[in-house]
Amino acid sequence: MTGWTPIAEEAERATRVLHPDEPFPKPNRRRVLTVANQKGGVGKTTSAVNLAAAMAMRGLKVLVVDLDPQGNASTALGVEHRSGTPSVYEALIGEVSLADAAVVSDQSENLYCVPATIDLAGAEIELVAMTARETRLKEALTDQVLDNIRPDYVFIDCPPSLGLLTVNAMVAAEEVFIPIQCEYYALEGLSQLLNNIELVQNHLNQGLWVSTILLTMYDGRTKLADQVTAEVRRHFGDTVLKTVIPRSVKVSEAPGFGQTVLTYDPGSRGAMCYLDAAREIAERGAAQEATSE
Repeated sequence: MTGWTPIAEEAERATRVLHPDEPFPKPNRRRVLTVANQKGGVGKTTSAVNLAAAMAMRGLKVLVVDLDPQGNASTALGVEHRSGTPSVYEALIGEVSLADAAVVSDQSENLYCVPATIDLAGAEIELVAMTARETRLKEALTDQVLDNIRPDYVFIDCPPSLGLLTVNAMVAAEEVFIPIQCEYYALEGLSQLLNNIELVQNHLNQGLWVSTILLTMYDGRTKLADQVTAEVRRHFGDTVLKTVIPRSVKVSEAPGFGQTVLTYDPGSRGAMCYLDAAREIAERGAAQEATSE
């Protein structure tokens, strides 16, 4: 096309992100997904917030529950999470309703976040002594509470560990979403995560299942990335999304500005890939049959 430049192409892509032509389909019923991987640096929080933002920009109402004491999801969504702020910690110990702790992100009126403060760091120790310690989040995340916000999707962002907070997230959710980076150690520890999920299924949450796997940090310049991708797809089949998230400087920079990549650089390749991944998840959710009571 005459006069078509890379800058013009990026501007056109940004326009498609910020001014969508059609909304994503709503799920047949509310979906609650725990975003888990005990290995750090795999794009767990990054994926949770960017998928949530993409869905919110396309007309779905989304709640992100930040269950990581580092509060990175809260930072990326531009939500206040200083000590003393009503947060998921107070909801876990029963001091406030989780709905009262949820605040609207400045990035979309459809995007809510229950922040994590530094107070959450000691929660695992406190929870040990509490009755029904594995079900505290489930008790805080009831349908009655969620009906106050009415989200289509709930993403629970876990800490990079398999401790009591992550167990609480798995008990409270119906689905597990696992980001896996396209690197040499991608599958290291994954068997342990799957074993823990199975333990939760057997003893605490029979309906829990691994619904979605997302390949992140893909570097097309390496054969290794293709090998890891092929191996993950061979092991997990259709559970793996078709969309792969590339390595991206823009994706890494965005949280430093209190934003997701969808608002920080909506025309970037990373933003477009997260938008495509969110569309896949939404289409799967719309296709799922509602479970019988």
